[in-house]
Amino acid sequence: MATSALPETATAAGPADRPAPVGRLRLVAGRLAASRGALVGAVVLLLLFLLAFLGPHLTPWDYATPNYGEIRRPPSAEHWFGTNGIGQDVFAQTVRGLQKSLVIGLLVAVLSTGLASLVGACAGYFGGWTDRLLMFLVDLMLIFPAFLVVAIVSPRLRGTGWLAFVLLLALFNWMITARVVRSMTRSLREREFVAAARFMGVRPLRIIWRHILPNVSSFLIIDATIAVGGAVMSEAALSYFGFGVRAPDVSLGTLLAAGTADAPVFPWLFYFAAALLVLFVLAVNLLGDGLRDALDPTSEPGRRRARPRRTNRPRPTNRAPRTHRSTP
Repeated sequence: MATSALPETATAAGPADRPAPVGRLRLVAGRLAASRGALVGAVVLLLLFLLAFLGPHLTPWDYATPNYGEIRRPPSAEHWFGTNGIGQDVFAQTVRGLQKSLVIGLLVAVLSTGLASLVGACAGYFGGWTDRLLMFLVDLMLIFPAFLVVAIVSPRLRGTGWLAFVLLLALFNWMITARVVRSMTRSLREREFVAAARFMGVRPLRIIWRHILPNVSSFLIIDATIAVGGAVMSEAALSYFGFGVRAPDVSLGTLLAAGTADAPVFPWLFYFAAALLVLFVLAVNLLGDGLRDALDPTSEPGRRRARPRRTNRPRPTNRAPRTHRSTP
């Protein structure tokens, strides 16, 4: 009886002693928590978003209302960031410009990443003439200088609003990502789970949606995160040269363009918007690097190399005498 109870005890205790498998989301969250740069970037981005969308409610001043009795006032308790050349509150304009730039950057990143994933996945999965046609379109789009085309076309879209400007930016921001997704899809279509779904009669678009895109989602998340920063920089550059957001609305680019000439004498007209733009781009890069390390299955961020411990043991002084061979 005693010998028959031993296997039962062993089998009952065996599964309980096995470690539970760690979920994908929990593993990524743990890696992000171990990355100090990613945490700093995420906190800074959260604070910037809160400032952009809650900041207009913290001040009684409107960003578009002039006050000719308060022209170019320095920062004070009444006007936190001072006023500009027509008496508008700079804090109200800065948070409004930050809000507009963030919305434009997010929309451009989502649209461009979605278009790149669709084109790249279809080109890599179907191959043949579909691949050649889509890659010819990608190469053709890469030939055109994006900044010059947007600068020429955007003045003709003044009456359509800033959403047309978003579509124009997204149209020239997806080609490189589509090439990477295509190469990843070409390797994934030969995997066993894709072949099994194909032999079971699953439609190609459903295979792309259910099997291909989830396996490239790590790259797409990283690319979309970094694309937000690039889109905000592109919007700021185009708005700086007068091709982006139109008055009376403002963005970080229009604020930089308006305050450049007065920056040596009235620095608050330029440096607050410039500081927010630089801070946002740095935070996006930190978060993008952290996401790349967290979503990469071969990397282990936060893991420190084990250093040999130093011991306080005294070194031995008595060494064994050397033996010399006697020469014949």
